[in-house]
Amino acid sequence: MKKIIIPLACIFLFISCRNNYNIPDVSGIKVGLELKRFDNDFFSIDTANVAASISGLLKKYPRFTPDYVENILGLDMDSLLIPGNAQDAAIRLFIHDYKPVKDSSDLIYKDFSKETDQIKTALKYVNYYFPQYKLPKSLITFIGPINANFETSFGTQGDIITPDGLGVGLQLHLGKNFSLYRSIEGQEQYPDYLSNNFDAIHIPVNCMRNIVDDLYPDKSDGKALIEQMIEKGKRIYLLTMFLPRTPEYICFGYTENQLKDSYKNEAVIWDFFLNNDLLHNSDPNITKNYIGESPKTQELGDAAPGNIGAFIGMKIVKKYLEKFPQTTLSLLMETDANEIFNKAKYKPRT
Repeated sequence: MKKIIIPLACIFLFISCRNNYNIPDVSGIKVGLELKRFDNDFFSIDTANVAASISGLLKKYPRFTPDYVENILGLDMDSLLIPGNAQDAAIRLFIHDYKPVKDSSDLIYKDFSKETDQIKTALKYVNYYFPQYKLPKSLITFIGPINANFETSFGTQGDIITPDGLGVGLQLHLGKNFSLYRSIEGQEQYPDYLSNNFDAIHIPVNCMRNIVDDLYPDKSDGKALIEQMIEKGKRIYLLTMFLPRTPEYICFGYTENQLKDSYKNEAVIWDFFLNNDLLHNSDPNITKNYIGESPKTQELGDAAPGNIGAFIGMKIVKKYLEKFPQTTLSLLMETDANEIFNKAKYKPRT
């Protein structure tokens, strides 16, 4: 493939395209979201009597406790309810080993009201655009092992959506320089391009990513690259509608300079896809280089972010919406990617 180098961003006026629409007034929409500090309750259990403590958690969090024990800690719920069970030791060891993580989390998130309010506001936009969608009623904070992560259509994160509500894994929101992420184990699990997003501002973003996936499960895997790009672009666009005041680069998972470079070199990136005949390629060994998480897009140079296909996909979506401005979000998400591509007639200026 022909290699094109995208230079590091120079100082230039960067105008975000996000001001091309009017933000709807959602102040009249009421959202009931109860904050539940499971992290505090779990780390307060009596390690001398694990079975009784877990039983108490089960009464307070009847659905989330089994999810946490089995799917996050990887233990057996029924066994833990038997006094003196061997898995008691695993609970005691986890609480001991992760007490420093809990202490660090308490320094940052002792008061979770700011994040709760941000998520409530985002849910108001969800309700505005999708009034039939059943909003989650609970926001549950927890601390899991460092390897407790979950795959979404947007990438890897520590936050989940469950029948009990939105779950926020605070172990992956302690700031990019947190010692656990800089450790050998942490670096193996989460290279810098992932841990750079492990902060407070990504909590509402990750929660809304889960909402997007719940509304519209991604079914584009295995399709031609252009279809995957547009489907990713649709999802990013929907995310920005739920978070209209969040910087666009945060929604993409890029750095600010990476998004600036992408806008600056939009025509160059598009020409790369055209000149290398990539748009209709469905080989996963090829398409994975442009869709999904990675530190960079090798063929476009060190400054080009991974998942560059999502950026072009959203630009195509925006072009389509310029031509068909009456398109609702629900109709957009249900419109075939090929139809969007053909009607958008996307051709960025050089």
